[in-house]
Amino acid sequence: MSEATDYGMKAPVPILRMFDEEKARQFYVDFLGFRIDWEHRFEPGTPLYMQVSRGGCRIHLSEHHGDGAPGANLRVETDDVESLHAELTAKKYKYNRPGLEQMPWGTRECTVHDPFGNRIHFYQESNE
Repeated sequence: MSEATDYGMKAPVPILRMFDEEKARQFYVDFLGFRIDWEHRFEPGTPLYMQVSRGGCRIHLSEHHGDGAPGANLRVETDDVESLHAELTAKKYKYNRPGLEQMPWGTRECTVHDPFGNRIHFYQESNE
């Protein structure tokens, strides 16, 4: 058997459903520190589709029906989850005060819940 070619595949870009543009901006930009890379609407007054990113993490957010379902879970690996946790808790965002947990499978994790029912687990491999 021959080895499969990876064709230069990259990390997937998840599409998360959002229902309120202002709340999405408050959470992803103001709280999590992502930047808006681009936005798209087919015409004024239609649903928004946009990409946010921070470092190498990219997420698409969509108001379009059928683009993702609330309740999605993402795992985002980071090199320094403790500093990220400190940054987030220092903001005193009134809708989310994440904890920092040592998980039994060997990771340290900081989980946030977006305003639309999605969860993002920022994690770091532990040395314990």
